[in-house]
Amino acid sequence: MKTIRSLFNREDTAGIMFTLPFTLGFLFFMIVPMGISLYYSFCKYNILSPPVFTGLDNFKNMIADGTFLQTIKVTFFFAFVSVPLKLIFALLVAMLLLKNTKMSGIYRAAYYLPSIIGGSVAVAILWKRMFAMDGVVNKLLGSIGIKTSISWLGDTKTAIWILILLAVWQFGSSMLIFLSSLKQIPTSLYEAAMVDGANPVSRFFKITLPLLTPTIFFNLVMQMINGFLAFTQCYIITQGKPMNSTLLYTVYMYQQSFEFYNTGYGAAMAWVMLLMIGLITLFLFATKRFWVYEGGL
Repeated sequence: MKTIRSLFNREDTAGIMFTLPFTLGFLFFMIVPMGISLYYSFCKYNILSPPVFTGLDNFKNMIADGTFLQTIKVTFFFAFVSVPLKLIFALLVAMLLLKNTKMSGIYRAAYYLPSIIGGSVAVAILWKRMFAMDGVVNKLLGSIGIKTSISWLGDTKTAIWILILLAVWQFGSSMLIFLSSLKQIPTSLYEAAMVDGANPVSRFFKITLPLLTPTIFFNLVMQMINGFLAFTQCYIITQGKPMNSTLLYTVYMYQQSFEFYNTGYGAAMAWVMLLMIGLITLFLFATKRFWVYEGGL
């Protein structure tokens, strides 16, 4: 009994016991499903029947799949447009909220709220109704004398921009990170620059922006990953229509796996997505030293 008690009193044993739930959860809910998915990616599998190993057939079929190539094009456009716009907007709002006032807490909470609810099904449905032919947006435009028969979600030129606008609207998380970093910049730097006659634009590009580049890099990596994994906006609002102009990669992967019952193909798509995100992240880290200021504050 004393041996068992002394065993549990050891620091290494306590550490193992406290981390065991996470370790088991990670193994059974992450590693094991990923291993099964990797096996299915080399199989012909439709959920209803046992998987049949087919080698690289699923990956070869992607090359000839026009819809697959279209989803890559749409997803890259969505991510590479929405992420920079989101970060720019988040930085601008963070600079506006930098000054502390009695209402600062309320403003910050209000601007952060879209990040909490923006990815929900309810907001996606609301967004869909807002940009419908008889929606709020057309009625507001009509009230100021602008043409109101605009099919925002039915036009291949505008539909993707509605999804991008919803993504940019969810800038709250990046804004708070920028706000925290802005507060870490010493005011003495700005005071010295003002003594030297630097105007606000010069202070921003010579002081604020260089010292924010590590934070910009962090936000860029995280938001780029989120951009490639976007799902709810497309699936609820457009379902990839019109003419697959808004069909994001994740939605097509979901359709292949659970609507077309081509689960093996969907699993292969998931691993290709993982490879694409990994390569983009690797590229960002490889080029980090060229544009991220690491001199410290």
